[in-house]
Amino acid sequence: MKEYLKTDRLAVGYGREPLMREICLHVRRGEIVTLIGPNGAGKSTVLKTIIGRLAPLGGAIWLDGREAAGFTEKERARRVSVVMTDRVRPERMTCREVAAAGRYPHTGRLGILSDRDWDAVDNALRLVGGEDLAEKDFRKVSDGQRQKILLARAICQEPELIVLDEPTSYLDARHKLELLGVLKRLAREKQLAVLLSLHELDMAQRISDYVACVDGGGIRFCGTPEEVFTSARIEKLYGVPGGSYLPEYGCLEFPPPAGKPEVFVIGGQGKGIPVYRRLQREGVPFAAGILYDNDIDVPAARALAAEVICAEAFEPVSGEIYRRAEEVMDSCRHVICCLERFGTFGEANRRLAERGREKLIKMVKGDLS
Repeated sequence: MKEYLKTDRLAVGYGREPLMREICLHVRRGEIVTLIGPNGAGKSTVLKTIIGRLAPLGGAIWLDGREAAGFTEKERARRVSVVMTDRVRPERMTCREVAAAGRYPHTGRLGILSDRDWDAVDNALRLVGGEDLAEKDFRKVSDGQRQKILLARAICQEPELIVLDEPTSYLDARHKLELLGVLKRLAREKQLAVLLSLHELDMAQRISDYVACVDGGGIRFCGTPEEVFTSARIEKLYGVPGGSYLPEYGCLEFPPPAGKPEVFVIGGQGKGIPVYRRLQREGVPFAAGILYDNDIDVPAARALAAEVICAEAFEPVSGEIYRRAEEVMDSCRHVICCLERFGTFGEANRRLAERGREKLIKMVKGDLS
């Protein structure tokens, strides 16, 4: 499918000296493309240049096969809608009136809205779940509700491309999911092109069709989430000095506590993860095992534990691995068993739990007891 938005060797910046050069971005209809990168890398500068708030310092921007420089302001507004991080504070306007501002590119010189325009406003409010906010003072609703209304305003423009700069800033978990869910539906159902920046790596990993990594000098890598969200790429992009990025969970983990293991954690099936993290918070070095190498606990265990004892998936635990687990457990002062049932493939861990029953403890309010 042909790109709706295309940048060709775009240079961006403030004043005369470009901050970033050779920017080549492509966004097709029905796609969500996300910019990620550290604070100050230039994500907002790129977006502001694409929407026309900043003049390009080189290269070109194309919209639907036409160079954007040839569009009038009103022509661009009919094609591109924008939701930026600026705090909008209109005076004495209801949420419906704020959303209705998106219709003005389609009105005449007097800016009078027709019945069709108001229908478009109400449809946009319904789409974002903001009908109950329509008559409320925009200044008196929450940040999450404001973002809903600003997205409704953008939808009212009936654009072909929506550009959003950190739209989930100031939002709680529920409103993040709601807003990004609306964007996903707009892209799929209305075949809109969507370009946005996000700080939440887990959200970017889940919503994006393509991801562009911005590091301050330019866009260093573009690819699918599966290609971008690897430990090596994310740790390099953000310059993570300690800890690690776990693509399996879409999150960063702190470094493991230093020292020899004091606690042996018998985990698996995701039940060990909260214990690993609690021990890390307490600064208690620990060992984890016996985990099958395809278990969901494994990435967190490898990031946080002093030692991880793994066995090959779908195979019985070998005598060598079991003996190593016994050796490590015997050297620890305490044992935590996260499992209530063991099953056929958990026989080795059942035996370990039985062996370590005299050292068995529970975690109570973050303390060992």
